Amino acid sequence: MSLLAGDAPLSNNPLDLFEELAAANDLIHDRSSDCELVVQLTGRWGDYPICAVWQAELGAMYLSCQIDSKVPAARRRAVYELLGLMNERLWLGHFDYGEEEELVMFRHTIPLRGTPGASVEQIEDLVDTALEECERLYPALQMVIWGGQSVRDALNAALMETVGEA
Repeated sequence: MSLLAGDAPLSNNPLDLFEELAAANDLIHDRSSDCELVVQLTGRWGDYPICAVWQAELGAMYLSCQIDSKVPAARRRAVYELLGLMNERLWLGHFDYGEEEELVMFRHTIPLRGTPGASVEQIEDLVDTALEECERLYPALQMVIWGGQSVRDALNAALMETVGEA
């Protein structure tokens, strides 16, 4: 609901810019419609499909970054706990587990109403944040799902800051 009469949906589609960035960086991407773009990123632990959706009516771009890790039913409670503890450490976005997709995802929405559109820096920051946070979570997720470690031990091991080089 708009408080100002005559507000029109934001017309500068940030997915156009995101698609240009993906092409310029030789990233695999697919633009299925004006309002949806999927870009494949490669990280240290694997490939991460990033789905960006433009909601012109809201003037907002939604982004999700999928972690390729199926969660067995017996480990879902532990994964929910892990995601909750990880979310406490995030400044932007959040992790959740989609039961329908049966996948862990990083999600974030950037509101753009009242702006001329997204900047290159905003899209880069959004993508960098999604990839960085998925890379931080991935080892803890594997330790909890397949390694049988406690949530706290897995999170502490995965988030341990190292100093220096070996």
